[in-house]
Amino acid sequence: MKETLYDNNGTPIAYLDKDDGNTFYLWNGVPVAYLDKAYAVYGFNGMQLGWYFNGYMRDLKGYIVGFNKQSVSVEVKASPIKSFKMTKPVKKIKQIIRIKPIWKRNNSVICLSQFLANGIK
Repeated sequence: MKETLYDNNGTPIAYLDKDDGNTFYLWNGVPVAYLDKAYAVYGFNGMQLGWYFNGYMRDLKGYIVGFNKQSVSVEVKASPIKSFKMTKPVKKIKQIIRIKPIWKRNNSVICLSQFLANGIK
């Protein structure tokens, strides 16, 4: 099952493939992050990026970075055609999970594409 993720403007940026290890992919097929059992989002570089819970992607401070279609509060644009998936990199050792902050209603200053790209740097 795949779930499209939109940025705060309603632009489709990535998707979560729940059948492929809860991996987040960009539309060009690049695997950038994955979701662990505690709803923490980790990059393949081992860094915790934030959380994905109840359809909202949140940064480490609790601000909204993106969302799925069910949680959307803006009009969304059509999703592009998915490219072939690239091979997932080996997961680096994960950082210790951070304490969840209080969820904020405001949007993060970081955009979803930049947020997810931090998982491959």
